[in-house]
Amino acid sequence: MTDHFRYDLLTQQALRGVVRNVLTEAVKKKGLPGDHHFYITFDTTAEGVRMSERLRVQYPEQMTIILQHQYWDLAVSERGFEVGLSFGGIPEKLGIPFEAISGFFDPSVQFGLQFEEVTEGEERQSPANMQDKPVKKKRVTPTPPAVVAPAPAGPTAAAPAEPEPDKPAGGGEVVRLDRFRKKK
Repeated sequence: MTDHFRYDLLTQQALRGVVRNVLTEAVKKKGLPGDHHFYITFDTTAEGVRMSERLRVQYPEQMTIILQHQYWDLAVSERGFEVGLSFGGIPEKLGIPFEAISGFFDPSVQFGLQFEEVTEGEERQSPANMQDKPVKKKRVTPTPPAVVAPAPAGPTAAAPAEPEPDKPAGGGEVVRLDRFRKKK
């Protein structure tokens, strides 16, 4: 059976629209209301991603940015967004297409989206064919992606503090919600 409508692509587009709408609201409100803040993970190699060569070398495949208190010049279009952040005390301007986003998480309300890579040319399996083949599924769950936190943003931001000796560098431990569920 062929999925002529490509529900997988339509779903991904709709969920990316949620991210676009939330960022658009942040622009309209001139900031994030309440305790809202966003972890946005994206593919640094995706077509249309704009970032400095310094950051590309540091994050050759994937990067997570945090939009909270100190960011500037957030602008949202139909295809993506631009934002200013500071990394190690150096201001940077990023351009990120929505198609490059692989994860979005707002820990203030435990809401998250994880996007899978779906291409238009992929063959779809019919339910009959899927019985004999294991299917690898990605879940859309409110779990945070691995975090690569930039230094506090802003034109006068200081360099990040050195990590404590007993704590891992790079933003801490990612904990999956499954760890806390009751086991049968």
